[in-house]
Amino acid sequence: MKKIFYIFLLLFAVFIFFIAKSNIISDPKPEECASQTVQIVEIYEGSSHDIVLKDGSGDLYYINRGLERGLNLDSLNKQILNKSVTLQLPKLFWGTSEHIAQIQLGDQIIFTEFN
Repeated sequence: MKKIFYIFLLLFAVFIFFIAKSNIISDPKPEECASQTVQIVEIYEGSSHDIVLKDGSGDLYYINRGLERGLNLDSLNKQILNKSVTLQLPKLFWGTSEHIAQIQLGDQIIFTEFN
């Protein structure tokens, strides 16, 4: 009985490890992202120097450490506030992330993490 318990515990730990690993977003690729077009109604600073974008339906998206990457809230407000943009959002195990890998306004790329 103990042996079964330890095997179950080990399998559970491996499962948790893979779930946690799937949440880490590093060096996203375009083919690993979902494209979503939204209208931006609010832009503000979040925690850890993130930039948070709010769409018309109340959903929130963020640029990880956007302020440390040289982005500016004033210029983003001028460029994309009250406009429809296309976001590239990394796909996760259970859906898409709120992490923004790329923002595009028409043909202009406003921000990208793609190399």
